[in-house]
Amino acid sequence: MMASVACIGECMVELRQAQGGHSTGSSAAQGQGGGLYSRGFGGDTLNTAVYLARLEVKVDYLTALGDDALSDEMVAAWTTEGVGTRRVVRLPGKLPGLYMIQLDAKGERQFFHWRDSAAARQLMNLPETDELLNSLMSYDIVYLSAITLSIYDAPGRERLFAAIKRARLLGTRFVFDTNFRARGWPGRDVAREVFATAFAAADIVLTSIEDLLALYPGESHEQLIARIPAPELVFRLAEPVSLLRFPGGTNEVRAEPMTKPVVDTTAAGDSFAAAYIAARLAGSEPVEAAQAGHRLASLVICYPGAIIPGYAMPPKKRHRPAASRQATK
Repeated sequence: MMASVACIGECMVELRQAQGGHSTGSSAAQGQGGGLYSRGFGGDTLNTAVYLARLEVKVDYLTALGDDALSDEMVAAWTTEGVGTRRVVRLPGKLPGLYMIQLDAKGERQFFHWRDSAAARQLMNLPETDELLNSLMSYDIVYLSAITLSIYDAPGRERLFAAIKRARLLGTRFVFDTNFRARGWPGRDVAREVFATAFAAADIVLTSIEDLLALYPGESHEQLIARIPAPELVFRLAEPVSLLRFPGGTNEVRAEPMTKPVVDTTAAGDSFAAAYIAARLAGSEPVEAAQAGHRLASLVICYPGAIIPGYAMPPKKRHRPAASRQATK
């Protein structure tokens, strides 16, 4: 039976400032002062789901959307990419969230969000929620990020963690990506408490020095790593290097030198996560999986936007057969 992944999160409508005043993407809107914006879609766990599908992993995206035309476009686009949409809940009268990207005088990106009433925020508090959470037991891996956790209220997060705990008893593995964005949390104390719960529940944690130092400023690599009890840890440094800890050992994995210029670092971590998960599901050891993660991330940052053209994906690689699921003791 083909290994499967449930990615939980939110996809939003993206308005991106068009360079040079020209519109790009699916459509464009003219703002005050003549600025043009291209419209697309974006979401960290959705990016990972797309890359998982491209790596021939069976993946479903679990979220809530409205019954509007933009939500229809999202579902159609995900289906085209091979991402399963059977777990997408459609809410009458609701809309997806919206964010806008602007560039400042130095070319740095600034983000503005409108998501307080977005459909995805209600996913843990719906008539369909129990059925959705019970379905997690049918997957080999449940993957979500800190951004996912930030959009739910405290009772919603408790329901989600309880469902993950039940699924793990039947052999489902929980992969937590620390993708931390301070603006999504009411305060760092709340975020630290939720992170601690996720770290304790996770089988695999994918994190970075950037994420953890934002939560625990001034701590050393050793102190940050010691905060995470998960048996399998990938700790990405500022340079393209990952420190790995897994049952039986530790290792350092360096990305191969770049041969092309970096164009856009969007979705570097999301694509790394997809390649790592795909390799682990296919039977690769953590070191080989991290190498695959670095290879895909190094490719993705050579193209604009989160999702690179299909023709640019790396060639398929044969892996050893994946081990069968075993219940967590």
